[in-house]
Amino acid sequence: MLLQQQKMQLSSYTELYDLVVPKENLLRKINELIDFSFIYEELLNKYCLNNGRNAESPVRMFKYLLLKSIYTVSDMDVVERSRYDMSFKYFLEMTPEEDVINPSSLTKFRKLRLKDTDLLNLLIGKTVAIAIEKGIIKSKSIIVDATHTLSRSNPFSRIEVLRERSKLLRKTVYQFDEEFKTKMPSKNIENDVKKELEYCRELEKRIKNEASISEIPAVKEKLNLLKELVEDTDEQMIYSKDADAKTGHKSADSSFFGYKTHIAMSEERIITAAVVTSGEKGDGPELPQLLEISQENGMEVDTVIGDSAYSGKENLKIASAQNIKVVAKLNPSITQGFRKDEDKFDYNKDADRFVCPAGHLAIRKARQNRKNVGKNQVDTYYFDTEKCKVCPLKEACYKEGAKFKTYSVSIKSDLHQDQMLFQESDEYKEKSKHRYKIEAKNSELKNVHGYNRAIAYGIENMQMQGAMTIFAVNLKRILKLM
Repeated sequence: MLLQQQKMQLSSYTELYDLVVPKENLLRKINELIDFSFIYEELLNKYCLNNGRNAESPVRMFKYLLLKSIYTVSDMDVVERSRYDMSFKYFLEMTPEEDVINPSSLTKFRKLRLKDTDLLNLLIGKTVAIAIEKGIIKSKSIIVDATHTLSRSNPFSRIEVLRERSKLLRKTVYQFDEEFKTKMPSKNIENDVKKELEYCRELEKRIKNEASISEIPAVKEKLNLLKELVEDTDEQMIYSKDADAKTGHKSADSSFFGYKTHIAMSEERIITAAVVTSGEKGDGPELPQLLEISQENGMEVDTVIGDSAYSGKENLKIASAQNIKVVAKLNPSITQGFRKDEDKFDYNKDADRFVCPAGHLAIRKARQNRKNVGKNQVDTYYFDTEKCKVCPLKEACYKEGAKFKTYSVSIKSDLHQDQMLFQESDEYKEKSKHRYKIEAKNSELKNVHGYNRAIAYGIENMQMQGAMTIFAVNLKRILKLM
């Protein structure tokens, strides 16, 4: 029975689709591009085939979630729109007269059917396979970066988030009816979640009672989002707690509370791999996994393009072993050292010693860190402290009472030497020009598809959101390039 539900039922009205859903319609193009039966095959073991009532088609349920990602709407709005939008009905393989699902079915589908499914890799792998099959991916480079997503509870209290959502609803209402302010309930001014929930319910009730306002699509969308939030807060009562989210840093004085999605993308702007982590994780350590997943998905990689976070020694080793070039600047501390010019000592090549600013030659040197233990070796030069004690420059150089005065220089590994030479090449400079593309892709994910904030709690839900969003973005990109 489940398999039969995957097919559009016969209807005398089906020909309407040819009249009202044009060939250039995005949803028609997606339906023609991809065979969604792979979803049925992936989720088949999540259904009981010989007991209970008939389930909704897993392919149709998946398509509902895809529509949510493409158009950034609530569960209620995506179902409501599929009631009257013929392009939605066509995409969902419904007959024109067929009724829609209950919005609560989408929550059950996410929790019961998609749980424990590696949806992220499945969907990215599918789109990459299509892009390769269609000859869209021709490059052998992956561009890597990470984008942050705020936790659903980031990091405001329940009251702050409820107030922000109700504020957006009021502002939208006032755009259409400024005088509606007189009909609004009195705001809750106490720091009491229950009273804030009561205010939100009363606000929702008064707007719903005015059909001339509540039926305006923009108002209805904000109204449904507030309703979902109120229900979720009522159920969870821990709205400000997201156990999997962590605080990460965008800069020395800028932080966020949420998740990171580490992304690899081809030069044609097709995302080839993604890894979702909590917000505090570093970018560089995720490169090996991004590279491996991209290769498993069919990408042939000879170059990795990224920022300096990806130029760590372990990444250079992994890339070198596969003859992959890394177009990422080395940390300035490796190429230039940490010291300012005025703090640097001069090197005397004849004596193989450093000379301090006062002209004193080091009396001996020692090499620290054994070779091939994962750390750069360091040459440490020792100076005569008896001279330092009476030196006119000692205040800026010598600490009173110190037994030793040393000057250390990091010895660059062969990997670092090779990378420094590569950084000066024309090939490096040409390839580095492609890095902006992934920043534009991150912007698209956030500003067009709502990826700037998590829509549910927990890293599993964040992975699911990432899977649907990246799948939608990749399909749109493939269609554009075709």
